[in-house]
Amino acid sequence: MLQPITTVHYLVLSASLLLIGTIGVLTRRNIVIILMSIELILNAVNINLVAFSRLYGDVAGQVFALFVIADAAAEAAVGLGIIIAFFRNRETLLADEMDLLKW
Repeated sequence: MLQPITTVHYLVLSASLLLIGTIGVLTRRNIVIILMSIELILNAVNINLVAFSRLYGDVAGQVFALFVIADAAAEAAVGLGIIIAFFRNRETLLADEMDLLKW
């Protein structure tokens, strides 16, 4: 017989997503991969918000998760626009080469 899914299961999933996202941000040089890793980190936060919202029976965590999703969508749109503009100028997507805005 299967055991019910508890809050601990959600926290383990969230911790694993956070770990994968953090490793992706710290080790990769491709800026698209870094943005995808940041999205993984934000999804880990959303899982935590919804899990604790369900645990305590409060809707505030779910509402806050919706705001995080909207913020992640805006960040992805703006970030991809900047990346496309940068790629047209420099023809690279490596984070080490992104010194265009330095003084």
